[in-house]
Amino acid sequence: MAVRPDDAAILEDARRVIAADAAAVAAAATALGDPFVRCCDTLVRCTGKVLVTGSGTSGAIAGRAAHLLSVGGTPAFHLSPNDGLHGGLGVLRPDDIVIALSKGGSSQELNEFCRRARALASCLIVITAAPQSELALSADHVLTLTLPPDSDLGGVIATGSSLAAAALLDALVDACRIARGYGWDQVLDTHPAGAVGRDAAEARQRLQNG
Repeated sequence: MAVRPDDAAILEDARRVIAADAAAVAAAATALGDPFVRCCDTLVRCTGKVLVTGSGTSGAIAGRAAHLLSVGGTPAFHLSPNDGLHGGLGVLRPDDIVIALSKGGSSQELNEFCRRARALASCLIVITAAPQSELALSADHVLTLTLPPDSDLGGVIATGSSLAAAALLDALVDACRIARGYGWDQVLDTHPAGAVGRDAAEARQRLQNG
């Protein structure tokens, strides 16, 4: 039977996890530079759709990123590698872009999906902590995350690394929104539901007042 740690030990571990997550998110800034700007330019020039993909926890972050890109005026959707390899790849057209997320770049399923997707789309952007991986080497653009060694729980569960990828994608979302000239009025017009829609008038007033 497992012995429950005392309260102090539980809180100490919780603080350690949160500190590791925060350090990983801060480390996402290491991916900013010319490659980031080129990715932004590529996405802004895209006349098709942006497909965001990843396996496991990266897949959850990919779904979030696709939603936020669309909210910010860059048409995007999420497709898992598994669904893609079961026929979903047929959605891609030559003017589309693929963004793939993978800490290690070694998922066979994701790599196979991206190999086939790259032949159908115009560009593959990879976000990874492994710039020499098979996935990264197959990409047109690579955004490299340089992460602290204790970013992930046990070095196995993608906790901090996935948050770092999410933070980098958030930066890309807003950079593309600004580059497209997609203003907050447009964001509010396409987000009429929920608290955002409910408080749209107040938000517009706040934005106007700076």
